[in-house]
Amino acid sequence: MTPPFEVLVVDDDTRVARVNSAYVAKVPGFHVAGQAHTAAEALHRMETLPRLDLVLMDQHLPDASGLSVVQKMRGRGHAIDVIMVTAARDVGTVQAALRQGALQYLVKPFAFAGLRAKLEAYAALRRTLDGGGEAEQAEVDRIFGALAAGPEPGLPKGHSPVTADLVRRVLMRARGPMSAQDIAERTGLSRQTAQRYLKVLERSGQATLTLKYGDAGRPEHRYVWAARV
Repeated sequence: MTPPFEVLVVDDDTRVARVNSAYVAKVPGFHVAGQAHTAAEALHRMETLPRLDLVLMDQHLPDASGLSVVQKMRGRGHAIDVIMVTAARDVGTVQAALRQGALQYLVKPFAFAGLRAKLEAYAALRRTLDGGGEAEQAEVDRIFGALAAGPEPGLPKGHSPVTADLVRRVLMRARGPMSAQDIAERTGLSRQTAQRYLKVLERSGQATLTLKYGDAGRPEHRYVWAARV
């Protein structure tokens, strides 16, 4: 079983840090490794936690800026991914975050769905990168555009284009009809998330729904890539 992504939540407001941590814990495949409320505490956590994949970084910390923490983190050789989660919305801060390698920038306040979309897109990106090998131009384009904010044409609000592409590719490569549970097991998504994206593909005509009737209960919804029908 693939271990969850370990996340450090950094926010000067302890209440906000608790809320954001609760949000992270609700997304399958993610685990809150710890919280920090100052720049010094964040750097200490990065040095002492046994494993850390991602930091949700606030910009306004009492002893330094979040971006200065990112800069020091890079200087110390920590290969940890960063998503800025902050009320700072001035263009200069956003530009600086891009230059320092932040993968995404989420402006406060936000709902759970906003953070969930960012985390699911991050997970899809990591699965692509961790697969290794060589990438054709189309794959490179998907990697560089994986966490883009703009929605895919025809994709409902709140849905990640990267996650939609992940489900699409699994369905395209499948030898037969697949259920939401099948997709979840292949991608690491939750069954509910897989079901949501399968319905989107069906509505757009990219997938076709079939029903598998068992001995009892409701029929199982199974999907097949439309080109195979």
